Amino acid sequence: MPKRPPLTPVVDTLPETVPFVGPEAQERERGRPFRARIGANELSFGPSPKVIARMAEVARDQWMYCDPDNFDLKVATAAHLGVGVENIVVGEGIDGLLGLVARMYAGPGDAVVTSLGAYPTFNFHVASVGGRLVTVPYEQDRESLEGLLDAVRREKAPLVYLSNPDNPMGSWWEADEIDRFIAALPETTMLVLDEAYGELGPASALPAVDVSRPNLIRMRTFSKAYGLAGIRCGYAFGEAQVIRDFEKIRNHYGVSRMAQVAGEAALADQAWLAEVVAKVAAGRQRIASIADENGLKPLASATNFVTIDCGGDGDFAGKVMQGMLSRDVFIRKPMAPGLDRCIRVSVGLDHELDIFAEELPGVLAAARGN
Repeated sequence: MPKRPPLTPVVDTLPETVPFVGPEAQERERGRPFRARIGANELSFGPSPKVIARMAEVARDQWMYCDPDNFDLKVATAAHLGVGVENIVVGEGIDGLLGLVARMYAGPGDAVVTSLGAYPTFNFHVASVGGRLVTVPYEQDRESLEGLLDAVRREKAPLVYLSNPDNPMGSWWEADEIDRFIAALPETTMLVLDEAYGELGPASALPAVDVSRPNLIRMRTFSKAYGLAGIRCGYAFGEAQVIRDFEKIRNHYGVSRMAQVAGEAALADQAWLAEVVAKVAAGRQRIASIADENGLKPLASATNFVTIDCGGDGDFAGKVMQGMLSRDVFIRKPMAPGLDRCIRVSVGLDHELDIFAEELPGVLAAARGN
């Protein structure tokens, strides 16, 4: 048998896996499309019509490479936040930025703290650099700030991850609690504060913008409230030296010309964002009502999805999810112990939520053996 080039020791030990099996892969395996795509926390309403028009205008320009400095989008983002351009870095969605952060602050064997059941792509990146994940259970369906802080101190962790609002539970902490958590962290621990859903929750959940702290990186995206998940574009903001450190390893040509233009246009249409936030709130209420009508418990949400307590254990919630999938309704569920009693349903278009409402009673009956 021929020899092959060896992998690095870290990569050689990793399983062949991805954080999520996408709906497209499931459709290929099933041999048919989903009737309702309400499981990936996408914004079914799509981007602003002004964004679509701007993207059409520049379609012909895609023969050019992107601006590797992402300059215009950084200027627009800095103005939106009220910070300097030197406080902004743009990346291939929050996922891409998380990969950079893992490389910047964690090495083989280093403890990295996160919540058990929190966004798995962060864990995926930590594993890729050989970091050692230390997970803290949720408390009352929220990430435990005290538990995370205790783990950071105990493990002398160089990196900790917190999402607010949270995925997969939709829960959130108010800004004053987040501020207290930040202030209590060791100066040598970098906090990644993932605010992917920040525009969709209460304004009171977002701390004031402060780019003076050298151990805080806040991340936001165009994938959720702005309806641009397909372009893969997000940004981080923080202290200027922290942002300069991204320049050492970021993929300078990773964010396409189209993505940069779309992000800039999205920020310019805040009226559309306000409409979307209202539509999402109405959609959350609709999903909660469907859950209530079927004897389930919807959890309060500050995101574009609602997590629903199915009233049983993980096996029962798994049956509910599989039952929906078998009826061509794409949803997902948390997998961590204690959270796995739930399913998670994204806000979708009216006809998609109609399908969910129509199918849920039969799915529940089948899951209960009735």
